[in-house]
Amino acid sequence: MTNPSIKFLWRVTAAHTIAYFIAGCFAMYIFNYKELFESNTLSLFMKPTTAPIVALGPALQIIRGLLIALILLPLRKVFTEEQYGFLKLGFLILGLSVLFTFSAASGSFEGLIYTTIPFLEQMVGYAEAILWISLFIGILWIFYRFEKKIINIFAIIFVILIVLMSVAGYLAAK
Repeated sequence: MTNPSIKFLWRVTAAHTIAYFIAGCFAMYIFNYKELFESNTLSLFMKPTTAPIVALGPALQIIRGLLIALILLPLRKVFTEEQYGFLKLGFLILGLSVLFTFSAASGSFEGLIYTTIPFLEQMVGYAEAILWISLFIGILWIFYRFEKKIINIFAIIFVILIVLMSVAGYLAAK
């Protein structure tokens, strides 16, 4: 894998998929998403955690990861070659995708202003989002800092395991 663009696409996709899975598992169990999504305001727009598509979600993150990578590709050198590049990427993601999205998403600036969702219910996703950003940036940093084949091997294994568990969860929920 010598082409820097292909390498970047793979690394962002893998880092996102792995970080999403870990942060999601953390949030699912620490914040008891099963109960939270079935009660209160969140039940009005969140599918229950037992829905088959929710189980398939981690495998589908490969598509999202690839799209994130394609969007970030023109700025690849800013993140991978400049000092504190990954930290810049982390703040960019935090700002544009969590705090200041262009929709009234729960937990965003717009969501706090325009939705009727109680403040504390909007804040519940922050820990998961910050954990995802931290893991995503950390995994990318490891990829670029160490440039070892073993890191790619572990990433491939993790992504395959995530897909297999996700598909198994989907089939079990069907």
